[in-house]
Amino acid sequence: MSERIVIDPITRLEGHGRIEIFLDGQGNVSDAFWQVLELRGFERFCIGRPAEEMTRIAPVICGICPSAHHMAACKALDRLYDVVPPPTAMLVRELEYNASIVDDHLLHFFFLAAPDFIVGPDADPAERNIFGVMERLGKDFGRRLIDIRKKNRDIIRLLFSKAPHPEGGVPGGVPRGIKEEERQWLAATAAESVAFVVEALEVFRERVLGDAGCRSLLEDSAYSVRCCSLALVDAGDRVAFYDGTVRVVNAEGREISRFPSDEYADKIAEWVMPWTMVKMTYLRELGWQGLVEGSDSPLYRVGPLARVTVADSMATPLAQQELERFRNFFGPEPTHQILSSHWARLICALQAAERNRELVGEPLLTGSDTRNMDFNLTGRGIGCVEAPRGTLFHHYETDERGILTMVNLIVATQNNAGPISLAIKKAAKRFIRGGEVREGLLNRVEMAFRAFDPCQSCATHALAGRFPLRLNIRDHQGRIILRLNQ
Repeated sequence: MSERIVIDPITRLEGHGRIEIFLDGQGNVSDAFWQVLELRGFERFCIGRPAEEMTRIAPVICGICPSAHHMAACKALDRLYDVVPPPTAMLVRELEYNASIVDDHLLHFFFLAAPDFIVGPDADPAERNIFGVMERLGKDFGRRLIDIRKKNRDIIRLLFSKAPHPEGGVPGGVPRGIKEEERQWLAATAAESVAFVVEALEVFRERVLGDAGCRSLLEDSAYSVRCCSLALVDAGDRVAFYDGTVRVVNAEGREISRFPSDEYADKIAEWVMPWTMVKMTYLRELGWQGLVEGSDSPLYRVGPLARVTVADSMATPLAQQELERFRNFFGPEPTHQILSSHWARLICALQAAERNRELVGEPLLTGSDTRNMDFNLTGRGIGCVEAPRGTLFHHYETDERGILTMVNLIVATQNNAGPISLAIKKAAKRFIRGGEVREGLLNRVEMAFRAFDPCQSCATHALAGRFPLRLNIRDHQGRIILRLNQ
């Protein structure tokens, strides 16, 4: 009988989940599963509500990326009411959104990922945390990290009322503009953000790329998942966060699809697995083939690594310089080393900070025309943004009164669910052999999902009228004594 190892709960991520690892008679991994067991059900309980409530409901889906859900909801309602926000409103929205990306990406790298690199994957778990990171980088750096995150969250508070669950966007624009006297503070924060992210990238190059152990992990085949990549790009095929066209490239980096976000349902399909609450996504044209990687795999990744794979370039100069370093390091072919996502994440943070430095100089930023109220209910609206964790779709449909009849969310972690599952299994097979199981090896398995920065709270949904979970009840010897299917 095989032996089972359970990592429950898995750590340093948003939401709750576990990893089940099964060993064969030789103590090697025969299978491994990444499981999300909670159900949130947002898509169901929103039905019957007025559509305009979604800008207040959507941000509470997640406490880590509420701005992304809020912005996707705003854009979906713009389409639902067939209204185009004024230029000033678009600038205000983008300024807030970039601030949220800077905040989020710094949070993930230093608080969630850096303990594995700067402290070490085999370090005492009591030290493998943000406090251990700050001990090695210095208290001054730690204070500045906290301060720069606070200042970017202050931008969110200024524009959209509060940072945890912002409510500043409305159909057709924003309820409040920016005063001219606020521009100087915003400009100073943007400039300080650029300087700090540049320093963070220097820390990455010194402490990760410059460390032989970290570098070997970065290049280890255990952390390679070969699949397609999907992300938003602007008109020049540069990385885009707030708006753009969806572009898909295959494992070799060749474009295989490009479509406006309104057509997502024709391009992306979902698949329910019996052992998790997260629905898998795949490219509809390639068809479901299971959890497989390779040149013909229908699975795709989203997020920072996907962005720098899909786009031809970054949209700002300093971020482009860092992207060139990234590509020189890994070579001309797209890299599928998932730990490189941490580098890509900092590059994206730099673009967001640089773009805000540009936005604060825009004359229209302090304009008075902040909302277009020329509504025309269409009954259908789709909003898409590059959430910190990757491409996010919100799809709403209503009756003639504007009451929601259908809500569908395709979130970043759901897009990444297939590659995460593959990554977990590959890492488990690589590091757990011959029955040797110790904490540092299990942490290396967890590093596989941390590369994707999954938000499991966002990703858990159910098919209408169906609970996609099989519950196995086992006795003390691991034998299944009762199986419940729903």
